[in-house]
Amino acid sequence: MGLKLKNPIIAASCGLTNSVENIVELERNGVGAVVLKSLFEEQIANEVNHTMEQGEFSNYYPEAEDYIRNYTQGNDLSVYLDLIRTAKQVVKIPVIASINCVSDSDDWISFAKKIEQAGADGLELNIFILPSDPTKPGEQNEKTYFDIAEKVTKEVSIPVALKISYYFSGLAQFVTKLSWTDIKGIVLFNRFYSPDINIDKMEVKSSFVFSDPASLALSLRWIAMLSPHVKCDLAASTGVHDGEAVIKQLLAGAQVVQVASVLYKKGFSEIAEMTGKLKAWMEEKNFKSLDDFRGKLNTSQYDNPAAYERVQFMKHFSGIE
Repeated sequence: MGLKLKNPIIAASCGLTNSVENIVELERNGVGAVVLKSLFEEQIANEVNHTMEQGEFSNYYPEAEDYIRNYTQGNDLSVYLDLIRTAKQVVKIPVIASINCVSDSDDWISFAKKIEQAGADGLELNIFILPSDPTKPGEQNEKTYFDIAEKVTKEVSIPVALKISYYFSGLAQFVTKLSWTDIKGIVLFNRFYSPDINIDKMEVKSSFVFSDPASLALSLRWIAMLSPHVKCDLAASTGVHDGEAVIKQLLAGAQVVQVASVLYKKGFSEIAEMTGKLKAWMEEKNFKSLDDFRGKLNTSQYDNPAAYERVQFMKHFSGIE
């Protein structure tokens, strides 16, 4: 995204990046940059509706209703803007804001401009539109991503990244075309609510809140296949729990990696463990910089690119009864 980082490890958007104290502690433990907890498009809308429902404003004239809606939006955003301003005053690492969005509404896009004015070094748009409507063609869902990218990059001058899922029938082509827009980075992949069922209470509940090391394979595959073709930076997310995973993603072609679950599980000190492993490995292999090995095992340079593309495992397990 054009930002200068002291190392390729970024604290991903999560509850841990929602306070100045934690951001300071993350910097102290050696993180390269931090993505703030997302400001949700739905969150703003819900707060506006809640205020209107709880107040006595329904009997007022229409202008009062407009004022209350605008105030609620501005008041919620002001807390986020204060977090950006204060963080920028106390840390030297890049501070990247985040908006979790599902539409190209002009309302939240105006938030992006205010975020830039507050001093954020970049903006990550976490977009996840589940293709669950059987009457809605995939092209319509994809168009929303391009519309959001176009509107926001016209609104702000700070670098913009898109954090996306893998729910696309033509993921390689989609990501490649996204990289041709004015965005500066794509994060593969976002994590989302995973439903489970409580059979005793017969109700839907959440599960799989955190990623695990086995989740690394998904983003590793796509980073390796896409990095030779895209025109912007790629960030690897999900399943990065140690220094080895960082190295693997860099070898596959990632510019940076994002971590969150491991910080919850092991604490901020794990960042130093990860950077230490990376440095020790580079010294062992005699690499002087990340560029000396970044992408060395992506599909354009690896002797056996089919290893990334093969999706059936029958041959691998053919000898196991």
